[in-house]
Amino acid sequence: MLRNLQELYQYRALLWALSLRELKARYRASVLGFLWTFLNPTLSMAVYALVFGVLMENAPERYPFYLFSGLLPWIFFSTSVMAGTTSVSDRKDLLTKVRFPAQVLPAYVVLTNLINFVLSVPLLFLLGIAFQDTPSWHLVFMVPLLALQTLFTLAIVYLLSALNVAFRDLQHIIANVMQLAFFLTPVLWDVRSVKGLDRFGLVLSADEVQRAVVLVNPMAALMTAWRDVFFSHRVPDVEPLLVVLGITLLTLWAATTVFERRREEFAELV
Repeated sequence: MLRNLQELYQYRALLWALSLRELKARYRASVLGFLWTFLNPTLSMAVYALVFGVLMENAPERYPFYLFSGLLPWIFFSTSVMAGTTSVSDRKDLLTKVRFPAQVLPAYVVLTNLINFVLSVPLLFLLGIAFQDTPSWHLVFMVPLLALQTLFTLAIVYLLSALNVAFRDLQHIIANVMQLAFFLTPVLWDVRSVKGLDRFGLVLSADEVQRAVVLVNPMAALMTAWRDVFFSHRVPDVEPLLVVLGITLLTLWAATTVFERRREEFAELV
């Protein structure tokens, strides 16, 4: 795991160059160009706010701002996973070159979407100001939160990109899994609004169910933490984030192990 991260640092210039090229190419043929970096999440927020803000009972106050504070980090994660799954299998042109560092391919996908996320954060602040909600000192927690989510996303992308080279059906499975995960993760809804469970012989209080949701789903813990920072202006709960850190390190170790073992086969299989 450490060796892989060291190699990423060694190839940091290449990683940065690929990310910038991807950002420039993403909207090259469009009229609005780079403005789509801001328009895409804004339009998604508007659609979800219109549908769920009107139809959902007991929607949180300032729902568009509440929604956007969770939608931005989710877009960072989901876009990275979707594009990262095929980042190795789709780059035969690079993998067949002599000694090209394959580990750069998943990493530059994550870095590209990380840059998009950072550039979109000021838009979230402007939306908050429109709802008379100014940023607080709790924004200092953005740095560790962003580092944790980036590392977790990188671990998932490394694992999926390595497996997808030999098992191409995985990219189609992931597309459906991510759609399901979106609704199971508190992006549109508030985890603190989840009620108790009294079904199938289980008797769990609301607190127990909410705790289970956050501890079982790493992205649920991260979404809740982002909302604490951006929307609720309070210190995020440490315990769920420590669980996410443990899951991240374990996943990163497994992902880099699988990636290293399969790296020699990539050029032949793609």
